[in-house]
Amino acid sequence: MTSSEPRERSRVRPTGLFAAAPWLFAVLLLAGWAFTVLLAAPPPYMLPSPLAVLERLVTAFGSPRFWSAVRETFTEAVGGSALGAAVALPLSIGIHRSRLLNAAVAPFLGATQAIPAIAVAPLLAIWVGYGLGPIVLLCALMVFFPILISSVVGLRHIDHHVVDAARMDGADSFALLRHIELPLALPNILAGLRNGFALSVTGAVVGEMVMGGSGLGQLLTAQRDSVDTAGMFATILVLCAMASGLYGLIHLVERRSHTVASLLP
Repeated sequence: MTSSEPRERSRVRPTGLFAAAPWLFAVLLLAGWAFTVLLAAPPPYMLPSPLAVLERLVTAFGSPRFWSAVRETFTEAVGGSALGAAVALPLSIGIHRSRLLNAAVAPFLGATQAIPAIAVAPLLAIWVGYGLGPIVLLCALMVFFPILISSVVGLRHIDHHVVDAARMDGADSFALLRHIELPLALPNILAGLRNGFALSVTGAVVGEMVMGGSGLGQLLTAQRDSVDTAGMFATILVLCAMASGLYGLIHLVERRSHTVASLLP
């Protein structure tokens, strides 16, 4: 058996029951939901039936205004993720390389997670104003921490023997970062990006609810005010699909990465 065989096996897509497991779980959830509505018969404003939610989804998919709201929220989420990553990744390298920067910044990183987004949004509205910009900034603040922490952990857990060998071969600081540290830390970096991109959807919705806008967050607010529970369920399902899609996109990049594959046991 060659050393490449375990790596190839780890990259093989799941088949059979493992591939069907998510779909089976979804069917069980839908069945449980439908039976709960059928047996308990709650008022529609408390728990709509799956069929009612499906009807609202079909109606929404035929509305250009709905797709405009989806595009707005998607733009805010992706823009915030890109901004958060653009700040978090260089800072993670600085924290990894500089003990002084690590000592100065580390105590405040945990504190940033203790501040809820719903409390930061009004301040951003006062400082920056309303519209796309402050919502993107709020998304960036939410995704910043998971991307930063995952990247720092990945950089710190690199085998120091590999780094020492590269230095003995004459690798300077930039070459060491480009050819050794970043490739070896890539699985952790991509894991942080996966979580950050998925979390950015929450930031976009919170920002729209507090600071206005024309995305799905505003649609949820209107549906809440009109007690349109079926519409809220439909919008939440679309938001879940958006977050899952962003998560899956980064995961697809990770699966197709030759660098990540070479690091698999």
